[in-house]
Amino acid sequence: MAEPPSRPPFHGGRHVPIAEHGLIGDLRTVALVGSDGTIDWYCPPAFDSPSVFAGILDAERGGCFELAAAEAARTKQFYFPDTNVLITRFFTEDGVGEVQDFMPVAGATGALGEADRHRLIRRVLCVRGTLPFRARIAPRFHYGAHPHTVRTEGCVVLFESASLSLALTATVPLETEGPDVRADFKLSEGESAVFALDQVGGDVAPRRCPHLEAEDQFNATVTYWRRWLAQSRYRGRWREMVHRSALTLKLLTYAPTGAIVAAPTTSLPERIGGERNWDYRYVWVRDAAFAVYALLRLGFSGEAEAFMRFVTRHISPGDGKATGPLQVMYGIDGRTELPERKLTHLSGHHGSAPVRVGNAAATQLQLDIYGALIDSIYLYDKWAQPISSGQWDDVCALVDWVCENWDQPDEGVWETRGGRKNFLYSRLMCWVAVERAIRLANHRGLPADLLRWRQTRDTIYRRIMDRGWSHTRQAFVQYEGGDVLDAAVLMMPLAKFIAPTDPKWLSTLDALTEDLVSDSLVYRYDPRTSPDGLDGDEGTFSICSFWYVEALPRAGRLDDARLAFEKMLTYANHLGLYAEEIGRTGRQQGNFPQAFTHLSLISAAYNLDRALG
Repeated sequence: MAEPPSRPPFHGGRHVPIAEHGLIGDLRTVALVGSDGTIDWYCPPAFDSPSVFAGILDAERGGCFELAAAEAARTKQFYFPDTNVLITRFFTEDGVGEVQDFMPVAGATGALGEADRHRLIRRVLCVRGTLPFRARIAPRFHYGAHPHTVRTEGCVVLFESASLSLALTATVPLETEGPDVRADFKLSEGESAVFALDQVGGDVAPRRCPHLEAEDQFNATVTYWRRWLAQSRYRGRWREMVHRSALTLKLLTYAPTGAIVAAPTTSLPERIGGERNWDYRYVWVRDAAFAVYALLRLGFSGEAEAFMRFVTRHISPGDGKATGPLQVMYGIDGRTELPERKLTHLSGHHGSAPVRVGNAAATQLQLDIYGALIDSIYLYDKWAQPISSGQWDDVCALVDWVCENWDQPDEGVWETRGGRKNFLYSRLMCWVAVERAIRLANHRGLPADLLRWRQTRDTIYRRIMDRGWSHTRQAFVQYEGGDVLDAAVLMMPLAKFIAPTDPKWLSTLDALTEDLVSDSLVYRYDPRTSPDGLDGDEGTFSICSFWYVEALPRAGRLDDARLAFEKMLTYANHLGLYAEEIGRTGRQQGNFPQAFTHLSLISAAYNLDRALG
């Protein structure tokens, strides 16, 4: 495991790279913990709530919770085995200490029933020698825009703003310092200290977290995650990475509704200093549907069932009639209004402005989401349990809408802001939507307008083969009539649209390898030849790299596939986590961790295992 460089605590201008973080959560929100022990991102009580700690976006104004050895130390960060409990260990000349970070999960065993408390626990232990520690708790409410007051009630410190109140308790003395709280303490071998940060108000009163309770909640949280992971049916070669990806996808689920967010952060840049900074704390129909596929592959049917309830309640037509296109994304509570705005008072990660909240792509037309959604429903019916008659009525309504509207230009899977085009991937996934619905109807004997559906399916097929093929490039291309390549077409054999050994596909695979693949890492497209309405370039797109891994063995290139997969694994961070992209220098870029990347890792590992035998 790589050892990040030591950093003395509390120095100004701190900028920890995106990949130097671990993730903890309680299935409602998450926190990012830097490898130096600082919580850089935390949005209670839910994923898309305004931040309290956003140091990853602005080291000076974003707020943070620093907790580290008070002298120069080497650090290592790792997960407690088979859990989402994070350990940050400090090595000094005089001793070894560690911080155990976790968020109790409501409904788990033990005294964890207070869902509205949203407790975050930081348990500090000295495991060898003697070690001084320092802590600074510096919340900055509502993305650093709302002021707050600090007051002490007995052993509780209350941070109060207009929109949110947090209570901090600790087993060591706390000292207020302006809007912040500090603690300096020393631990000897076997001693510990506990910090607990709770959301309070309403029926939730401040409450201490003594040593024994912290230990009980630690054990209960470990037990929860291990019992959940024990459901996995994966027994392949890359179990550790696959299970870490599964645990990460689980952390990105919002338990009250079954929603699955694309990523738990906003505005982490796709290029340092660039403008490609987006808010991913919402439910993309496409991303969530793909996540359901990955979880079902491993045997986690409960998450798939919860997402199907979200679909039925918030996404499907509901009355068996689709009057317009599905929205691209939804709030974790199902809301449809996600207005995009810029937070000009925050400087952005390493100066990468603007920082955005909300996402204007919610109003785009992206026809591919129909294929992703209906494919996930088809697989849920096949691998989990049969869908209901009402759900089938909704599927029929969606497919009928696709039959009427599949040939419209749209913004496409990559959410370009350079105008609508007739994207091949959109056509491909419309074909998937209709084809999977036909399969489901035939398998279950369900009523459907099969004649119309088959005609539409075949028309889309002929359209792709005719207008999506470039004789000049000898490849399937990004949009009709163009010559630009796009890694999204890697889904063609994966979606069973074309045989993986078809000469046209093998020629396409060769062209993609030549133009978009760099030492097994795959760019999604070239913005210079396919303008997307934004300045600058970007890194390789990790989901495309894993799609490439899946496409290779199907084309008979098994050794190439295994090498590409093993190389991709080396680009994970020290905890096995991935952001959205990998930059030219090998750094992770974009929101972190990214559901797209982790679900495609699971799929690639599963299918590569099967190909290797």
